[in-house]
Amino acid sequence: MEEESLAQRTADKIRNMILVENVYKFGDKLPNENVLSEKFKVSRTTLREAVHILISEGLLNVQRGKGTFVVNQMERQADSGIDLQELHSKKVTLRDLYETRLIFEPEAAALACKRASDEEIAHILELGKQCQEHLKKSYTGKQRIESEVAFHGAIIKASHNEFISQFLPVLTATIEKTFDLDHKLYIIAKDAYEDHAMIMKFLEQRNPEAVKCAIKIHLSNAIHTEELE
Repeated sequence: MEEESLAQRTADKIRNMILVENVYKFGDKLPNENVLSEKFKVSRTTLREAVHILISEGLLNVQRGKGTFVVNQMERQADSGIDLQELHSKKVTLRDLYETRLIFEPEAAALACKRASDEEIAHILELGKQCQEHLKKSYTGKQRIESEVAFHGAIIKASHNEFISQFLPVLTATIEKTFDLDHKLYIIAKDAYEDHAMIMKFLEQRNPEAVKCAIKIHLSNAIHTEELE
Protein backbone atom coordinates (compact mmCIF):
# COMPACT_ATOMS: atom_id res chain seq x y z
CA MET A 1 0.00 0.00 0.00
CA GLU A 2 2.87 2.34 0.88
CA GLU A 3 4.63 1.52 -2.40
CA GLU A 4 1.39 2.19 -4.29
CA SER A 5 0.90 5.58 -2.64
CA LEU A 6 4.56 6.47 -3.29
CA ALA A 7 4.11 5.65 -6.97
CA GLN A 8 0.97 7.81 -7.05
CA ARG A 9 2.78 10.71 -5.39
CA THR A 10 5.62 10.36 -7.88
CA ALA A 11 3.12 10.36 -10.75
CA ASP A 12 1.53 13.50 -9.29
CA LYS A 13 4.94 15.22 -9.21
CA ILE A 14 5.69 14.33 -12.84
CA ARG A 15 2.19 15.40 -13.92
CA ASN A 16 2.63 18.71 -12.13
CA MET A 17 6.01 19.26 -13.83
CA ILE A 18 4.32 18.76 -17.21
CA LEU A 19 0.97 20.51 -16.84
CA VAL A 20 1.72 23.21 -14.28
CA GLU A 21 5.44 23.96 -14.12
CA ASN A 22 6.16 23.32 -17.84
CA VAL A 23 9.44 21.59 -16.98
CA TYR A 24 8.59 18.99 -19.62
CA LYS A 25 6.52 20.23 -22.55
CA PHE A 26 4.33 18.34 -25.00
CA GLY A 27 6.55 16.29 -27.30
CA ASP A 28 9.52 16.29 -24.90
CA LYS A 29 11.37 13.12 -24.05
CA LEU A 30 11.64 12.40 -20.33
CA PRO A 31 15.08 11.76 -18.79
CA ASN A 32 16.01 8.09 -18.36
CA GLU A 33 14.96 5.99 -15.38
CA ASN A 34 18.21 6.44 -13.47
CA VAL A 35 18.00 10.22 -13.65
CA LEU A 36 14.34 10.39 -12.65
CA SER A 37 14.55 7.81 -9.86
CA GLU A 38 17.47 9.77 -8.39
CA LYS A 39 15.61 13.05 -8.79
CA PHE A 40 12.53 11.81 -6.93
CA LYS A 41 14.49 9.61 -4.50
CA VAL A 42 12.47 6.50 -5.39
CA SER A 43 13.33 3.04 -6.69
CA ARG A 44 13.19 2.30 -10.41
CA THR A 45 10.25 -0.03 -9.70
CA THR A 46 8.30 2.82 -8.10
CA LEU A 47 9.21 5.15 -10.98
CA ARG A 48 8.02 2.61 -13.55
CA GLU A 49 4.70 2.32 -11.74
CA ALA A 50 4.36 6.12 -11.69
CA VAL A 51 5.09 6.28 -15.43
CA HIS A 52 2.53 3.50 -16.01
CA ILE A 53 -0.10 5.60 -14.19
CA LEU A 54 0.58 8.56 -16.50
CA ILE A 55 0.57 6.32 -19.57
CA SER A 56 -2.88 5.04 -18.54
CA GLU A 57 -4.02 8.68 -18.29
CA GLY A 58 -2.73 9.32 -21.81
CA LEU A 59 -0.21 11.92 -20.65
CA LEU A 60 2.87 9.84 -21.54
CA ASN A 61 3.63 7.21 -24.13
CA VAL A 62 6.57 4.88 -24.67
CA GLN A 63 8.18 4.70 -28.09
CA ARG A 64 10.14 1.48 -28.28
CA GLY A 65 13.85 2.09 -28.68
CA LYS A 66 13.44 5.84 -28.24
CA GLY A 67 12.12 6.50 -24.75
CA THR A 68 9.15 7.99 -22.91
CA PHE A 69 7.52 11.11 -24.32
CA VAL A 70 4.94 13.67 -23.21
CA VAL A 71 1.83 13.33 -25.38
CA ASN A 72 0.40 16.44 -27.02
CA GLN A 73 -2.87 17.49 -25.36
CA MET A 74 -4.75 17.47 -28.66
CA GLU A 75 -3.50 13.95 -29.45
CA ARG A 76 -4.66 12.77 -26.02
CA GLN A 77 -8.21 13.87 -26.78
CA ALA A 78 -8.09 12.30 -30.24
CA ASP A 79 -7.33 8.88 -28.73
CA SER A 80 -10.37 8.77 -26.49
CA GLY A 81 -12.81 7.01 -28.81
CA ILE A 82 -14.71 9.60 -30.87
CA ASP A 83 -13.51 10.39 -34.41
CA LEU A 84 -11.93 13.85 -34.12
CA GLN A 85 -11.74 14.19 -37.90
CA GLU A 86 -15.48 13.62 -38.17
CA LEU A 87 -16.09 16.30 -35.53
CA HIS A 88 -14.22 18.78 -37.75
CA SER A 89 -16.35 17.99 -40.79
CA LYS A 90 -18.74 20.62 -42.08
CA LYS A 91 -21.68 18.45 -41.04
CA VAL A 92 -20.85 19.05 -37.37
CA THR A 93 -21.35 22.73 -36.60
CA LEU A 94 -19.88 24.71 -33.73
CA ARG A 95 -23.39 25.03 -32.34
CA ASP A 96 -23.72 21.21 -32.36
CA LEU A 97 -20.52 20.93 -30.35
CA TYR A 98 -21.48 23.55 -27.76
CA GLU A 99 -24.91 21.98 -27.33
CA THR A 100 -23.29 18.59 -26.77
CA ARG A 101 -20.97 20.07 -24.15
CA LEU A 102 -23.98 21.65 -22.43
CA ILE A 103 -25.50 18.17 -22.12
CA PHE A 104 -22.55 16.33 -20.54
CA GLU A 105 -20.07 18.85 -19.12
CA PRO A 106 -22.15 20.39 -16.29
CA GLU A 107 -22.99 16.91 -15.01
CA ALA A 108 -19.36 15.82 -15.30
CA ALA A 109 -18.29 18.82 -13.21
CA ALA A 110 -20.90 17.99 -10.58
CA LEU A 111 -19.61 14.41 -10.40
CA ALA A 112 -16.05 15.74 -10.10
CA CYS A 113 -17.10 17.73 -7.02
CA LYS A 114 -18.34 14.52 -5.43
CA ARG A 115 -15.77 11.98 -6.60
CA ALA A 116 -12.43 13.72 -7.16
CA SER A 117 -9.67 13.28 -4.62
CA ASP A 118 -8.23 16.32 -2.88
CA GLU A 119 -5.14 15.93 -5.06
CA GLU A 120 -7.25 15.93 -8.23
CA ILE A 121 -9.10 19.08 -7.15
CA ALA A 122 -5.78 20.77 -6.36
CA HIS A 123 -4.48 19.68 -9.78
CA ILE A 124 -7.55 21.11 -11.55
CA LEU A 125 -7.19 24.41 -9.68
CA GLU A 126 -3.52 24.64 -10.71
CA LEU A 127 -4.48 24.02 -14.34
CA GLY A 128 -7.16 26.70 -14.01
CA LYS A 129 -4.66 29.22 -12.65
CA GLN A 130 -2.30 28.45 -15.51
CA CYS A 131 -5.12 28.88 -18.02
CA GLN A 132 -5.95 32.28 -16.48
CA GLU A 133 -2.31 33.36 -16.84
CA HIS A 134 -2.28 32.38 -20.53
CA LEU A 135 -5.56 34.21 -21.06
CA LYS A 136 -3.99 37.40 -19.74
CA LYS A 137 -0.82 37.00 -21.83
CA SER A 138 -2.41 36.09 -25.17
CA TYR A 139 -6.04 35.16 -25.67
CA THR A 140 -5.27 33.58 -29.06
CA GLY A 141 -1.94 31.89 -28.27
CA LYS A 142 -1.29 28.16 -28.61
CA GLN A 143 -0.59 27.82 -24.87
CA ARG A 144 -3.92 29.50 -24.08
CA ILE A 145 -5.73 26.96 -26.26
CA GLU A 146 -3.88 23.96 -24.82
CA SER A 147 -4.36 25.18 -21.25
CA GLU A 148 -8.10 25.57 -21.85
CA VAL A 149 -8.31 21.97 -23.10
CA ALA A 150 -6.23 20.77 -20.15
CA PHE A 151 -8.38 22.59 -17.56
CA HIS A 152 -11.75 21.45 -18.84
CA GLY A 153 -10.41 18.00 -19.70
CA ALA A 154 -9.15 17.50 -16.13
CA ILE A 155 -12.60 18.33 -14.77
CA ILE A 156 -14.21 15.76 -17.05
CA LYS A 157 -11.59 13.14 -16.13
CA ALA A 158 -12.21 13.82 -12.42
CA SER A 159 -15.84 12.74 -12.88
CA HIS A 160 -14.45 9.18 -12.86
CA ASN A 161 -17.01 8.19 -15.46
CA GLU A 162 -15.26 6.49 -18.35
CA PHE A 163 -18.22 6.90 -20.72
CA ILE A 164 -18.33 10.67 -20.18
CA SER A 165 -14.57 10.79 -20.73
CA GLN A 166 -15.16 9.42 -24.24
CA PHE A 167 -16.58 12.85 -25.12
CA LEU A 168 -13.25 14.62 -24.58
CA PRO A 169 -12.74 15.08 -28.37
CA VAL A 170 -15.93 17.18 -28.39
CA LEU A 171 -14.19 19.55 -25.99
CA THR A 172 -11.10 19.77 -28.20
CA ALA A 173 -13.09 20.25 -31.40
CA THR A 174 -15.23 22.99 -29.83
CA ILE A 175 -12.20 25.01 -28.76
CA GLU A 176 -10.38 24.53 -32.07
CA LYS A 177 -13.44 25.45 -34.16
CA THR A 178 -14.04 28.53 -32.00
CA PHE A 179 -10.53 29.78 -32.77
CA ASP A 180 -10.83 28.84 -36.45
CA LEU A 181 -13.95 30.98 -36.67
CA ASP A 182 -11.95 33.92 -35.24
CA HIS A 183 -15.06 35.81 -34.16
CA LYS A 184 -15.11 38.01 -31.03
CA LEU A 185 -12.26 36.04 -29.46
CA TYR A 186 -11.35 38.92 -27.13
CA ILE A 187 -14.87 38.98 -25.66
CA ILE A 188 -14.88 35.18 -25.34
CA ALA A 189 -11.54 35.34 -23.51
CA LYS A 190 -12.78 38.07 -21.17
CA ASP A 191 -15.92 36.06 -20.32
CA ALA A 192 -13.87 32.86 -19.97
CA TYR A 193 -11.54 34.49 -17.44
CA GLU A 194 -14.48 35.46 -15.22
CA ASP A 195 -16.28 32.13 -15.75
CA HIS A 196 -13.17 30.09 -14.93
CA ALA A 197 -12.78 31.94 -11.63
CA MET A 198 -16.36 31.03 -10.76
CA ILE A 199 -15.90 27.38 -11.78
CA MET A 200 -12.72 27.06 -9.72
CA LYS A 201 -14.37 28.64 -6.69
CA PHE A 202 -17.23 26.13 -6.68
CA LEU A 203 -14.93 23.18 -7.40
CA GLU A 204 -12.79 24.16 -4.42
CA GLN A 205 -15.96 24.37 -2.30
CA ARG A 206 -17.11 21.02 -3.74
CA ASN A 207 -20.50 22.51 -4.53
CA PRO A 208 -21.93 20.31 -7.33
CA GLU A 209 -25.07 22.32 -8.05
CA ALA A 210 -23.19 25.62 -8.15
CA VAL A 211 -20.42 24.32 -10.40
CA LYS A 212 -23.05 22.80 -12.70
CA CYS A 213 -24.60 26.26 -13.08
CA ALA A 214 -21.18 27.87 -13.57
CA ILE A 215 -20.35 25.51 -16.46
CA LYS A 216 -23.74 26.19 -18.07
CA ILE A 217 -23.14 29.95 -17.80
CA HIS A 218 -19.66 29.57 -19.29
CA LEU A 219 -20.85 27.61 -22.32
CA SER A 220 -23.98 29.73 -22.79
CA ASN A 221 -21.84 32.89 -22.80
CA ALA A 222 -19.73 31.46 -25.62
CA ILE A 223 -22.83 30.46 -27.61
CA HIS A 224 -24.28 33.95 -27.20
CA THR A 225 -21.04 35.76 -28.08
CA GLU A 226 -20.48 33.59 -31.15
CA GLU A 227 -24.10 34.33 -32.15
CA LEU A 228 -24.91 30.63 -32.44
CA GLU A 229 -28.42 30.71 -30.96
